[in-house]
Amino acid sequence: MGGFFGVAAKTDCVTDLFYGTDYHSHLGTRRGGLAVSDGDGPTRFIHDITNAQFRSKFEHDIHRMQGTQGIGIISDYEDQPLIIGSHLGTYAIVTVGVIQNIPALTKAAFGKRATHFSEMSGGKINPTELVATLINQESSFAKGIHSAQAQIEGSCSILLLAPDGVYAARDLLGRTPIVIGRKPGAHAVAMESGAFPNLGYEPCRFLGPGEIVKVTSSRIQQMQAPGKRMQVCSFLWIYYGYPSSTYEDINVEVVRNRCGAALARRDQVQVDLVAGIPDSGTSHAIGYANEAGVPFGRPFVKYTPTWPRSFMPQVQEHRDLIARMKLIPIKEMIRGQRLLFCEDSIVRGTQLQDIIHRLYDYGAREVHMRPACPPLVYGCKYLNFSRSRSLMDLASRKAIKELTGKEKPSERELQEYAKPCSTKHCAMVERIRRRLKLTSLQYQQLPDLVEAIGLPKEQLCTHCWDGAE
Repeated sequence: MGGFFGVAAKTDCVTDLFYGTDYHSHLGTRRGGLAVSDGDGPTRFIHDITNAQFRSKFEHDIHRMQGTQGIGIISDYEDQPLIIGSHLGTYAIVTVGVIQNIPALTKAAFGKRATHFSEMSGGKINPTELVATLINQESSFAKGIHSAQAQIEGSCSILLLAPDGVYAARDLLGRTPIVIGRKPGAHAVAMESGAFPNLGYEPCRFLGPGEIVKVTSSRIQQMQAPGKRMQVCSFLWIYYGYPSSTYEDINVEVVRNRCGAALARRDQVQVDLVAGIPDSGTSHAIGYANEAGVPFGRPFVKYTPTWPRSFMPQVQEHRDLIARMKLIPIKEMIRGQRLLFCEDSIVRGTQLQDIIHRLYDYGAREVHMRPACPPLVYGCKYLNFSRSRSLMDLASRKAIKELTGKEKPSERELQEYAKPCSTKHCAMVERIRRRLKLTSLQYQQLPDLVEAIGLPKEQLCTHCWDGAE
């Protein structure tokens, strides 16, 4: 996915930019970048953060940077920020999202003949450079951003560091959040409001879907009013968002506690201990334990000082090794126990399968699993939140193929499998349970998830679970 942070201040902004961007490290895995303007054009640094923390890569660079305005990015894929020279002036730009129609937009751009792309890697066009090309076709930054978003299929939120301020634009349907914070002499723009408290900012407003603003040290100027339709991604509350952050005035940790409580209310299983798969499953487990009146514990603890996030490497074997090494079992809390684990979701199930196997090896009597969201029947085409490179990697789609013999079942069939408590849904869940060798497996039902978030369903993107557009 990725996450960004921007600052416009009366004094030097580099420290705030550095730490504010770092607070988005949980949203991306591959690249980190900073750009700062001191009045003479942007200064930029980009580093590979695949095997190192963002802070460790930039702690020396920031002493060579100074300026009152800046933007930063944690990215899953391409190098960012880009510095662009155009008739609008020299600017830096970062984007977060997924552009589905890159070939069509590229062909249209080449049709104008004056267009070229320089940020090529592996023969692929850098999506952020493509967005900049679309922006440059208009007479102002605001018009260019609005035009670019109107042409993009998928999702694209933008931060643009211009000579006259920082432009922030939320994607047309608001799938990713953008919040503005304020403190004396400065404004900050972030995807994670959790980046604000320790830097002294107070959230002052969330951007609406498609809204564009220009932020300076003293002013927030609306350049494009928000649209009426919103579909913010539900997965932010379930997994990707940090517990201290708030989206649409709804806190992540509170929602996860409510999700766990909802799971408990539909459950009748008798267990000795409730636990979470670290880290995001912990919040759901606390809600479950409190609602069920069952002790909460940590049969596994996460060793965070040296092991990075488990889905960083592209090679599955490396990913599985890291997942195993970073979770250390506490045998005394496992042996002879009936354990119930809450997890944010089951995507592939490969790492979870290893965890379950280890629990039985250490003497667990029973292992029950309660994912905080429904089965992922559809892949995410807006933000890649399902974290799977192929639909057939998904545990639910593997089960459906085993049941139907089809890799591409009809939409009608998929809807039946996605429907809670239907015969096909139950058969799919049972297949997953048997593959994982769980004592029991019970997923969250979508209406309970929607209620836990607290927004109307039509304002949430639930495509991963029910295929809704």
